[in-house]
Amino acid sequence: MNTQEIMTTLAVGGGLAVVLWVLAKVGRVLASVFEALAALAVLGVALWGLLRAVGWIVRQLVGHWRTCLALLALWAWCTVLGWVSLVVTVGVLAAVLLMWWRWDAVGYDLWCGRWLRAWWLRWALYGRKLAGWLHACGLTVRDDAIPVDVTVNLVSRRRKREAVAKARQASGVAVPKLLSVRSGPSWDEVRVRLVPGQKPEDFDEVARELAVARKVQRCQVRELEPDVVSIDFMRRDLLDTAVTCLPVPEMVSVDGSGVDLRTVYAGSTEYGTPWTLPLVGGGAHTLVAGASGSGKGSVLWAPLVSAAAPIRAGLIRVSGIDPKAVELAYGRGIFARYGVSGKEALEVLDALMEELENRKRVFAGNTRQVLVSTEYPVELLEFDEIGALTRYTDRKTRDAIVERVAILTTQGRALGFAVRGYVQEPTKETVPVRELFTRRICLRVIAKSQIPMVLGDGAYERGAWADRIPESAAGVGYVWGEGIREPLRVRAGWVPDQTIKHLEHYVTNGGASVIHLSERRGERGTA
Repeated sequence: MNTQEIMTTLAVGGGLAVVLWVLAKVGRVLASVFEALAALAVLGVALWGLLRAVGWIVRQLVGHWRTCLALLALWAWCTVLGWVSLVVTVGVLAAVLLMWWRWDAVGYDLWCGRWLRAWWLRWALYGRKLAGWLHACGLTVRDDAIPVDVTVNLVSRRRKREAVAKARQASGVAVPKLLSVRSGPSWDEVRVRLVPGQKPEDFDEVARELAVARKVQRCQVRELEPDVVSIDFMRRDLLDTAVTCLPVPEMVSVDGSGVDLRTVYAGSTEYGTPWTLPLVGGGAHTLVAGASGSGKGSVLWAPLVSAAAPIRAGLIRVSGIDPKAVELAYGRGIFARYGVSGKEALEVLDALMEELENRKRVFAGNTRQVLVSTEYPVELLEFDEIGALTRYTDRKTRDAIVERVAILTTQGRALGFAVRGYVQEPTKETVPVRELFTRRICLRVIAKSQIPMVLGDGAYERGAWADRIPESAAGVGYVWGEGIREPLRVRAGWVPDQTIKHLEHYVTNGGASVIHLSERRGERGTA
């Protein structure tokens, strides 16, 4: 090897050594950098996990603060006093609650039972199954632009459900959020927040499907806020037994001042609360529709029994039109005016029109609302089987009756007039002025198509299933109108024959001759 080759070899070897030394230095620097990045990554992941854990804890504390406080209290109890004392205390508390429930079920449910039941139902039922019910009923929103790829383990049903749930979440499916659960004696109120793309009417349309999913008879949807609805499930029917009317002997004082004529007791609601009807003011004009035997008589008589004292005291003057001469005739003594035929009905209506015009002259420019008094009492017209005289009679009489009823329902509210009509066939042809009745009650009907005729469009979808009322449930129906946002299921108080006779005896003071108010003022009354 000559000198030149030796120098070349030494140069190459030196260059390689320098390169290796540089690479070693760079490697050490990169290793330090990577170690630092790895440490930062681990720290970042740890911090992210910690933040998520803290966020989850905060959400649980805010959203389920009662449960969290209860768990914290149990942990503190076990730590300080031991688990034996906890078991003994829980056993004693359970025994006390059981005795309370057996002794006073109403008080127990009011102060304790409903809260425990709501908590249990939220965790054990609605929290676990509501999302599935909503998805099955089409009440979820999915982004169709995101593909769905579901891999299911056919061996395990549990894994299958978990896989479907994860795939649903990953595919962009938005499920309404469960906000709260309230539980009453017969209903559960499940409040959910809607997701973008939904409206409360979507829930109305599938109320029947939700009831089937919950395995209950009824489900009703109420809009609480623009994006919050309450899905109400009826666990048991509080209207499956007859509701009694108020007993006449226990009425308030004869002067009638103890009865609020805007909230006269008529029966019970499906929520277990008293059902009241106005006999004056907003919602006093009432149309009651129902098939034969559906309980229209109960809706007619129950408020009159409740208002017996004001009727006797002269604060309410009742007029009756009874084409059948059966229903109102049984309590004929309480009616200041009474008619059966078309001619007699016109006489009753003309007398009411005359009083209406008289009040116009007296109060025009002096007041916007006539105060109820013995001089100017509430003029209450009970028009039984209104369809018999608004359709099934001669045209001249029919037109005259319809015209007068229309005037009374449009002008009589502020002047102290109220019209209550009862009909079997609630078509527009039978009752041309049905839209003028500000409150309507639909009892049992024979066809689903008759429900919107009474309660308006969409009533059936909102839970007014009047065609499903059994024949044995006389007096059960749905109320809608002024002051009522959603159809309310009610049952009118049953009024037996002896109560009607007792009412007649009470109002007429044992059958004594009653001088009507119009005669007291020197006017000619129509009897």
